[in-house]
Amino acid sequence: MTHRARQTLASLFLAAVACAALAGCKSHGEIVVDEGVGITAIRTACPAVGIADYTGDITLFDPPASREASAIDITAAMTNVRPHCDPSGDKVNSRVSFDVLARRNDTHGARSVTLPFYITVVRGTTAVIAKRIGTVTVNFADGQDRAQVHGQGSAFIDKNEATLPTDIRNRITGKRKAGEADAAIDPLSLPDVKEAVSRATFEVMVGFQLTDDQLKYNVTR
Repeated sequence: MTHRARQTLASLFLAAVACAALAGCKSHGEIVVDEGVGITAIRTACPAVGIADYTGDITLFDPPASREASAIDITAAMTNVRPHCDPSGDKVNSRVSFDVLARRNDTHGARSVTLPFYITVVRGTTAVIAKRIGTVTVNFADGQDRAQVHGQGSAFIDKNEATLPTDIRNRITGKRKAGEADAAIDPLSLPDVKEAVSRATFEVMVGFQLTDDQLKYNVTR
């Protein structure tokens, strides 16, 4: 697994902490005992980025109402999703780039196909707080059955909303003396801490903007 993949995977968990490559850097959840007991937790205002379940590919049929394999006209898949984040301002600018790989069955003639995609901001893993719709156009040359296009979208997140309150951060990272009652308690397991971490956790999700029938097809095939 690459360093970037480890970062993305770690960010998907509520108490996500990324730390790699630099010698001596603490890892997520590491218990520190040199001057007491504490938990190292390093967060970033940049959201995790990914493709939402069942929306990473799209299938077009001809005729549209058919679901027979012989009627498949165009298939396309979203891949190589890459985050580009600028957290320097009051608004965190999260830009997402991706590739779309498409294939068609009928290779006669040149053809352009426009596919809709979405980019959403999800808070606390479940609440969609913003959504944008965009399109990418795939161009097939005459006789060509495969084509590729690069796409991108962007989303903005309030930096204050994506930052843990100081008191919560102190409770997570504060050192406690070994042997004391609170030293044995993981602060991330406490309901109010979990809720605060969830509120400050954002994800940016992308995928194809599917119709109900297209989504059902992806789920059930």
